[in-house]
Amino acid sequence: MNDSQAAKSASPDYRTPIGRARGLGSAKSGVGHFWWQRVTAIGLALLVPWLVGTLVSFIGADLGTVQATLARPYNAILLAAFVLALFWHAKLGMQVVIEDYVHTRALEVALQLVVTFACVFGALASLYAIVRIALLA
Repeated sequence: MNDSQAAKSASPDYRTPIGRARGLGSAKSGVGHFWWQRVTAIGLALLVPWLVGTLVSFIGADLGTVQATLARPYNAILLAAFVLALFWHAKLGMQVVIEDYVHTRALEVALQLVVTFACVFGALASLYAIVRIALLA
């Protein structure tokens, strides 16, 4: 047995036998949650400079110019991608905060539902507004 195996066997493994066989941790979904939060963060990091640049270009512009700019397919698609990444990232972040700091199970479930519905509603309302602007301009 080498040093790394000895160190590994010295630390206790608290997983169940089936968990050890499957290679899963206790929650089974933490890694997926972690990666989606990082993916949405990268998407937002790439889209925020475009959004800020677009908004700055609207300074002094009239309504027609703003509508025409947002009606361009690439702008509408990028704005929709920004909205989806934003609300998904917010939902994932709030989920972690609620799980970590709310210790009453009923309140935790209620808050998770409120956050989920608020994020879905916000995303749908934003996407509706984007489609409406893009199609009516």
